[in-house]
Amino acid sequence: MESFVIRRAVLADAARLLEIYAYYVEKTVITFEVEVPALSEFERRMRMTMHRYPYLVIERDERVLGYAYAGPFVGRAAYDWACELTIYLDHEETHGGLGRRLYGALEHELGRMGILNLYACIGYPEVEDEYLTRNSADFHNHMGFGLAGQFCQCGYKFGRWYDMIWMEKMIGNHREDQPPVRPYPELPPEEDGPVAI
Repeated sequence: MESFVIRRAVLADAARLLEIYAYYVEKTVITFEVEVPALSEFERRMRMTMHRYPYLVIERDERVLGYAYAGPFVGRAAYDWACELTIYLDHEETHGGLGRRLYGALEHELGRMGILNLYACIGYPEVEDEYLTRNSADFHNHMGFGLAGQFCQCGYKFGRWYDMIWMEKMIGNHREDQPPVRPYPELPPEEDGPVAI
């Protein structure tokens, strides 16, 4: 049985993560970004995320196969208990359960922070094509997310218009005396360290 490890990302992972991401920029509408960012820009984005939220990678034999992270849902203090999730797997490693494991680990870490609401912004085709299927929406549905809203023909890429949907999942209890969210860097790694799965 193959063994995988999920761990916190470090900046030294950036080049490999960008390699994974570049495929989705250049070949798909899974991201609406149309140009692959420079490594320095990708590292800047990682730093911004890791300042407050989890940024995780999954690896096998010390080779990173995918990554997932959280970010602010909307940049206002009242939204602190909500965040937006992002996940990318090496395109040759999809449909093998890695996404489920990685997303599960991310959800666990967000729960430790006190996050309550999870959101995902997903490209959605009116008709599936070679650039975009409904697999991401199906994956999120399988992970317990439900449809929160749909924006029609809001993204234009590869000469075609695509929809975007928001999906949401609640992972905590909403209280009248809600304690503040803890920034992720303040949470020590759990005692067992990296998660072998």
